[in-house]
Amino acid sequence: MKPAWDKLTKDFADSKSAGVFDVDCTAAGKPLCDSNGVRGFPTIKYGDPNSLEDYEGGRTYDDLKAFCDENLKPSCSPANIELCDDDKKAEIEKFSSMSAGDLDAAIATKSEELETAEKTFKSEVEKLQKKYESLQSDKETAMQAVKDSGLGLMKAVAAHASA
Repeated sequence: MKPAWDKLTKDFADSKSAGVFDVDCTAAGKPLCDSNGVRGFPTIKYGDPNSLEDYEGGRTYDDLKAFCDENLKPSCSPANIELCDDDKKAEIEKFSSMSAGDLDAAIATKSEELETAEKTFKSEVEKLQKKYESLQSDKETAMQAVKDSGLGLMKAVAAHASA
């Protein structure tokens, strides 16, 4: 993926409205990566720098380029309010009219909701993993019991009788 990413970085080097960048999450970029939820490498994020989203698409140059051409352009935000529909404008106005303390509290609440959703997901996946392992063990035990009960010999006798 590195050659494709390097080519993409060059493609957007002179762009006035979009950027494609590398961040080394193991060195000086670690705080930035930590604050944006980067846990594995390579991770691709896109969107408003204050609210980055995960990229889940293909990793070839053509996939990345097509995504960038479609998505890396100015979009609805407080800085580009003219690009917003009436509902988003109203939402931006509502948040803009909040005091800094109220806005920080609302952000904290929503961030907590995200963390809770992530914790619930991880907990439930862990339960599923344990259940899977239990079922796998039960299956292996049952299969071995069937084999030990003479299945192989039964098949050999049946094959010998029909020959």
